[in-house]
Amino acid sequence: MGALLDRGRARDGASRRLDVTDANANPGRVPRPAWRSPGAWATLVIVIVLGLSSDLGSKWLAFEHVPSSPAHVTRAEVLSADNLGHLIPRHEPATVVPYLLEFTLVLNPGAVFGIGAGQRWFFITFSLLALGFATWVFAAWTTPKDRWIHAGIGLIIAGGLGNLYDRLVFACVRDFIHPLPNVHLPFGISWPGGETEVWPWVSNAADLYLIIGIGALLVYSWRKPDDGPPEGGSSQEPTAGRAPDQTPS
Repeated sequence: MGALLDRGRARDGASRRLDVTDANANPGRVPRPAWRSPGAWATLVIVIVLGLSSDLGSKWLAFEHVPSSPAHVTRAEVLSADNLGHLIPRHEPATVVPYLLEFTLVLNPGAVFGIGAGQRWFFITFSLLALGFATWVFAAWTTPKDRWIHAGIGLIIAGGLGNLYDRLVFACVRDFIHPLPNVHLPFGISWPGGETEVWPWVSNAADLYLIIGIGALLVYSWRKPDDGPPEGGSSQEPTAGRAPDQTPS
């Protein structure tokens, strides 16, 4: 009986290791796609939920507590306003770490760094296409063992959903994170718009997630190894004991 139990445990362990060792044991076999792996989906979904909830939660906290009175913004007010800055109560930035990080409220009608102000429907459409592309990359371009890039793709989707929610609900994006406040460029240098701070832009957690996720995706695409010969292809390794250019006598 003990021998039968041992053999059963050995078979179970071998089946669990099959996906991990399959690529090494069969170098010509195409790896299994991530969409067939429950673990890959779990990583993706958990990162999306945590990223989206932290982005929307941090925006709500900032607009409730940074000014002396809560800054409640509605879609109708944004669409009818000539200057979005007038919709936010006057307030002093909340210093988190001097010269490193402060919170100040900004309503952004454009994209990251305020690019493309007034092109709301363009960015909504672009966001939907980007979300679809990120999901396709996860499903078709990664394998179950690529968990770190699954997390990176989850950050991209979470960031895209967070800003998409703002554009649909508020007709703008709520920003509040200002890194390196009052740290100016040296030698009198300024940005094209005339700003002299090292980082004059105000952003949010969704923007941070997008930057991290896109960076991870670029690194992954650069480091992604060759999948080896296609199925049915032949290996070019020489026969043991024979030089590669030798022919049999």
